[in-house]
Amino acid sequence: MRVVPAHEVRRLARAAGYAASEPLVVGLSRRVSPPVFVCASPTATGRPFDESTTVYAASLSKQVTAALVALVMRQGGLAVDEPLSRRLPELPAWAESVRLRHLLHHVGGLPDDDLVDRGLTGDRTGPGVLAALRALPEPARPPGTAYAYSNAGYVCLAEAVRRAAGADLPALAEELLFKPLGMAATRFWDGPEPAPPGASALSPVHPAPLSLGDGGVWSTAGDLLRWADALNDSRLGVSGLLQAPGRLDDGTTLDYAWGMGVRRRHGLTVYRHGGAWPGVRTLLARVPDRGLSVVVTALGDDTERTAALTDGLLDLLLS
Repeated sequence: MRVVPAHEVRRLARAAGYAASEPLVVGLSRRVSPPVFVCASPTATGRPFDESTTVYAASLSKQVTAALVALVMRQGGLAVDEPLSRRLPELPAWAESVRLRHLLHHVGGLPDDDLVDRGLTGDRTGPGVLAALRALPEPARPPGTAYAYSNAGYVCLAEAVRRAAGADLPALAEELLFKPLGMAATRFWDGPEPAPPGASALSPVHPAPLSLGDGGVWSTAGDLLRWADALNDSRLGVSGLLQAPGRLDDGTTLDYAWGMGVRRRHGLTVYRHGGAWPGVRTLLARVPDRGLSVVVTALGDDTERTAALTDGLLDLLLS
């Protein structure tokens, strides 16, 4: 696998549409060599934007939540086929037919996220999402019959893990994930401030939501690369489970595993997921068979350029 010099990364960034003045960090890691980071520009406030800058990871949080489900399940605290109603009995009757595995793979048939968001009465918090779900008695579709990306489903998973483990999600993640993997700059954050101390806060017009499970993780490019390498090496002992593609109840295989998409590129399996919120984009891609990890974080970004840049990097590294 070839070494990618910094000027090649910058060329690919320009090709994906990033200007040299935009805050952008690209991290590359391979099992046989130390990680490499290429940083493009400081933030609008003049602060450095590099692999140590804390940003909102948005939906990358889902694979962290999924890992907690796997670890608590391994300890006997959860069963992947148990009904959602066992952990969240306050939800309407539809929760009786929704299994935790349905939620992991976005086939739970929960009410659509736009309906849930319209039912919020304040900031987007975990309790707020659950309260909105309680007011929506009819699911969008029967569980297990169709893939439909659901943020609310991962909020439910986070609350199920919290109740099963008897510990708040931030403390549980610190104990089981972040501390063992040396991710000292990473945390789940549910407020009350819009961002954790020292992080690159987003615009006051669009602060990051405070719900956990679907989002809530704040991290750095350096820590996200540590996370990816740990999954590639199965340091948590659950990578095989996390990487297993989901299925509909009729057996149809999905291209989504436990909080991560499953793709093929250059004949190899790639596990990837992005995170998006107004003013920030993140993307993490892994190729375990090559021990390869790629992370992209960008501030002030409301586009899908991270995907184009990641594709370019993978093509260069895998061809």
